[in-house]
Amino acid sequence: MLKSTELESAAYQFEAKMPLKHAIPLGLQHVFAMFVGNLTPLLIITSACGLAGGEFADLQVSLLQNAMFVAGIVTLVQLYAVGPVGGKVPIIMGTSSGFLGVFNSVAATMGGGVTAYGAIMGASILGGIFESVLGVFLKPLRKLFPAVVTGTVVLSIGLSLISVGINSFGGGNGAKDFGSMENLLLAIFVLVVILFLKHWTTGFLSSSSILIGIIVGYVAAIIMGFVLPTTGVTADGVEFTKAWVLNWDKVAQASWFAIPKLVPVKIVFDLRAILPVMVMFIVTAVETVGDISGVMEGGMNREPSDKELSGGIICDGLGSTFAACFGVLPNTSFSQNVGLVAMTKVVNRGALATGAVFLILCGLIPKLGALVSIMPQAVLGGAAVMMFSSIVVSGIQLVTKEKMTPRTLTIVSVALGVGYGMGANSSILAHTPQAIQLICGESGIVPAAFVAIVLNLLLPKDDKAE
Repeated sequence: MLKSTELESAAYQFEAKMPLKHAIPLGLQHVFAMFVGNLTPLLIITSACGLAGGEFADLQVSLLQNAMFVAGIVTLVQLYAVGPVGGKVPIIMGTSSGFLGVFNSVAATMGGGVTAYGAIMGASILGGIFESVLGVFLKPLRKLFPAVVTGTVVLSIGLSLISVGINSFGGGNGAKDFGSMENLLLAIFVLVVILFLKHWTTGFLSSSSILIGIIVGYVAAIIMGFVLPTTGVTADGVEFTKAWVLNWDKVAQASWFAIPKLVPVKIVFDLRAILPVMVMFIVTAVETVGDISGVMEGGMNREPSDKELSGGIICDGLGSTFAACFGVLPNTSFSQNVGLVAMTKVVNRGALATGAVFLILCGLIPKLGALVSIMPQAVLGGAAVMMFSSIVVSGIQLVTKEKMTPRTLTIVSVALGVGYGMGANSSILAHTPQAIQLICGESGIVPAAFVAIVLNLLLPKDDKAE
C-alpha cells in the first residue's frame, strides 16, 4: 500500500507536480466517470436525424471518435488556459446532454437527415461564439450569480444527476434486464469497494478509489459471465443479452488507429436551429458557473474568482465552436466530474491532464475507446450515485457559506420547489408555448437557475438571521 505524503499533498494542490505513475490512475477515473456520458448525446441525436446505421454507420463511428478527441483537447485548454481562454480550474469537458431537447426538436422540425445535423452544427458554432462573448463580459454580470444562486444551481445539477446515476445502477435506460438482481448486486459491490478504499485506506488507494472500484467491477462482470447465464428472455419470448455482459466483439472490431475528420458533415446555418440553440447557450453558461463554483467549493473550499469564471465560460463557448467543426455536439463542463472532485478532493492539474490525454488517445486509437465504452452501466452506476450525491453536498456548502436569512431560504426553496420541480416533471409544461417546453422541460437546472436569478434581483436585501 502506498502511503506517500508527497502524493497526499500533490493530489490536493492544483499546480503541484505529481509522478506520472500516480497521475495516470487518478486521471483515468475521471475518464471512466464521463466516458459513456460523453458519447451518449451523439448516439441520441444521430439516431434522431436518421444517421445511426446503414450508409451512415461509418459517419457515426467517426463522430464518436471525434467526440473523445475534442473532449481531451478542450479539457487541456480549460486546465492550462490559452490567453483568456480557459479558467485554469479542475474541470473535465465533454459533450453536453443539456441540448438534447432542443436538438431533438430541431431534427423533427427539419425532417432529420444530414441537413438537420448540419444545421445543429451551424447553430452550435454561432452559439459557442455567443457564449464566449458572455464570458468576456462576465464581471459586470457577476452580481447575477452570488453564492445563493450558484449554490442553488449546483444543488439542482446534483439532484438532476442522481436519477441518472440510479438508472445506471439498475443497468441503464432501455436495458431489458433493468433492475435485475445481477445489475443491482454488481452496482452495490462496486459501491462497497469504493467506500472501503475511500475510508479504510490512505494515499494512492484512497485517492484512486473510483478507478479501482470500476476495475474490480469489470473483473466481477467477467467472472459473472462464466458462472451465470448471459442471456435472458422477455415476456414476449424474445432472447436478449443481459446489460452487465461485456461486449468484447466491439473491441475486436475497432481499428487500432484513425485520424479525426474535420467537418465530417456539411455545416448549415438555419434560423430554425439557431434561435432555440442560442437560448440554450445562455443556460449552459449559467450551468458552467454552477459547475465551476461546485468544483472550487468541493475541491478547494473557496469560491471561484472572476477571472476563473470568465476564462471557464469562454473556453466552454469556444470549445463548443471547435467541437462543431469536428461534427460534435457542444462541449461543456461535465457535472459528473465535479462530483468526483467533490468526493475525492483530488484537484491536481497534472492528474486531470493525463485523463485528457487518454481521451485524445481514445480518439486516435478507437480500440482503446471501445475497451472503455463496453463498461457495464451497473459498474458505472455503483460509482455514480456517490459522485452525484457529492454535487448536492457541494451545493449545500455554497448556499450555507454565508449566514442564512429569510431571503436566502426563500430563494433556495422557491427555486428548487417551483423551478426544479417543474423542470423535473415536464408534463406540467405540456400546454405552455413550445419555446418554454424546449428550454425548461428537459432539465430542472434551467428553470431553477432562472427562478433563483430573478428572486435574487427582486427580493429586498435582508441581513437579519432567521
